[in-house]
Amino acid sequence: MDKPIRLQKFISDCGLCSRREAEEWIVDGRVEVNGRPALRLGVTVAPATDAVRVDGRRIRPSKRRHYLLVYKPRGVICTLKDDRERKTIRACLPPSTPRVYPAGRLDYDTEGLLLLTDDGDLAAALTHPGHGVEKVYHARVSHHPNPKELARLRRGVRLEDGPAKPVRVQVVKKNPKSAWVEIVFVEGRNRLVRRYFRRVGLDVERLVRVSEGPLTIAGMAPGDYRPLSRPEVAQLRRLAAAGGERRPTPRRGTRGKKPAGRGR
Repeated sequence: MDKPIRLQKFISDCGLCSRREAEEWIVDGRVEVNGRPALRLGVTVAPATDAVRVDGRRIRPSKRRHYLLVYKPRGVICTLKDDRERKTIRACLPPSTPRVYPAGRLDYDTEGLLLLTDDGDLAAALTHPGHGVEKVYHARVSHHPNPKELARLRRGVRLEDGPAKPVRVQVVKKNPKSAWVEIVFVEGRNRLVRRYFRRVGLDVERLVRVSEGPLTIAGMAPGDYRPLSRPEVAQLRRLAAAGGERRPTPRRGTRGKKPAGRGR
């Protein structure tokens, strides 16, 4: 049976872009279904029988999925192209890389783990706060946090877009003047970690996402990439499936044992 699915999901399954980008393409009039423009969201298609075209070219779902782990450097944006001609994550990949897109985001000035894939279902599951996927960050802050500051970090604070609370917080390294603090979240709001520390009076000098779920950048340097192993993909799918059964309110995180990188 050819079960209908949403048009934006079909486009994502074809490996062209994320569902969010697909929605923009639909609204912009770039997508046709059976020869007619699809100009609104909510349209469904039968993958095996309906003819879907983007910019006049018929598209079909990719049977093989691709999963890449990238250590995103600072000064790189998490898109495949940029109108302002800034360096994109594509620059970290060889030209022969299949079209994959980020599952989640990292800020321009933030470095670390970024998953790239053409598996739209898995990407959507891993980035949904309800799945409880832990994201571990190592932040170098401007001074050694005192007990009161650490207590506030652990207790949670209210930001301009609502309350936030990490899964855990711990100091992992002290430099002469600065310190590395590990903080774990399950949500991914814009510049969340930096805003969170600033609310407590700590300036973030460097920020690295060191792990997400079972994935880690251990042994990698900025700009490195590698394909995920089959066991890693299986772990992610189990994690996504388990999260789908729980569906709690926003929260995420993972474990990290050492401060990321060198000379921090």
